[in-house]
Amino acid sequence: MTATVPVPFVDLARQFRAIEADLTEIFLRVGRSGVYVMGPELTAFEERAAAYCDARYAIGVGNATDALVMALRAMGIGPGDEVLTPANSFIASAGSIGLTGAVPRFVDAADDLNIDCDQIEQAITPRTKAIMPVHLTGRPANMDRINDIARRRGLRVIEDAAQAIGATYKGRKVGSLGDIACFSMHPLKNLHVYGDGGFITTNDKTLYDKILLMRNHGLMDRNTCAEWGGNSRLDSIQAAIAHYKLARIDEWNDQFRAIAARYQEALADVVRVPRDTSDEHAVYHRFVVMAERRDELMAHLAALGIGSAIHYPIPLHLQPAAKALGHRPGDFPRSEWIVAHQISLPTYPEMTESEVDSVIQAVRNFYAK
Repeated sequence: MTATVPVPFVDLARQFRAIEADLTEIFLRVGRSGVYVMGPELTAFEERAAAYCDARYAIGVGNATDALVMALRAMGIGPGDEVLTPANSFIASAGSIGLTGAVPRFVDAADDLNIDCDQIEQAITPRTKAIMPVHLTGRPANMDRINDIARRRGLRVIEDAAQAIGATYKGRKVGSLGDIACFSMHPLKNLHVYGDGGFITTNDKTLYDKILLMRNHGLMDRNTCAEWGGNSRLDSIQAAIAHYKLARIDEWNDQFRAIAARYQEALADVVRVPRDTSDEHAVYHRFVVMAERRDELMAHLAALGIGSAIHYPIPLHLQPAAKALGHRPGDFPRSEWIVAHQISLPTYPEMTESEVDSVIQAVRNFYAK
């Protein structure tokens, strides 16, 4: 039995150190260019991102929350409308809907932590305009069923793909599966920049043209404003870094998957581990297990210097911001059960074999008591 070593939950500096020379070269190139907003670096990234996601268009923006808000607004969604989204997700999924003036209408989670397709139709009302599935933890939602419901009920589909760059569903890339998709490049994501960043993909030229205006003050040219817009542009330096990293994302995602596979093999008899279905190729942005005595397990890991986390400890329907919607505990029982049992284990490409071994050993030792 190997000795347990401390394992941080995340260590972003490891990747930076590994590619520091390349990043320095990028910084110098962009710095010397004198073009820091919009320009050729952004165009190059957008072309590569669109091709990578099997989409016609990509639009670099300031962050994924802005991406979701602009996607909704480009579809004409606003006050008086409802958008379906899962009850278990990060705040931004519901918050972006609220920022348009629309109302998030929650749907419970399935076993894979994604939206439960069996419960979507009963949540639809005459005010429902769209479905926003979240590819949570880097696992794609059941997009065939979601798209079928949307087509039959006249709804739009927005993929919240913030955590899922590179994942596929039935061989098709996330980002090409709905009307529009929104990605995050926050530092904690598989593809990340050094600050906030995001991008949008779509095959719809009308949506593309609208969002190009929205992200840049509604400007048709430097002096002519077609409509009132905001400012959500992906800076040149971040676009150049994202472009560079996109060439390596499959390699890094393979490492996420390799660590996930080791956890799946070693821990399946003591906790409930996630597993790909035959339809999906997940990228395991987070490796989330369901554990009995979860809080005790987290304390045990912390005592050994092993990081862990809960994503996310309060379901969306029980957030203070959702008070006006009138939800109570028990309204979405699967999401609430998940919150009480889930724990995210350390998973990032730079983890060493001994660190993965330490996590496995620590979890197994806890349940051997």
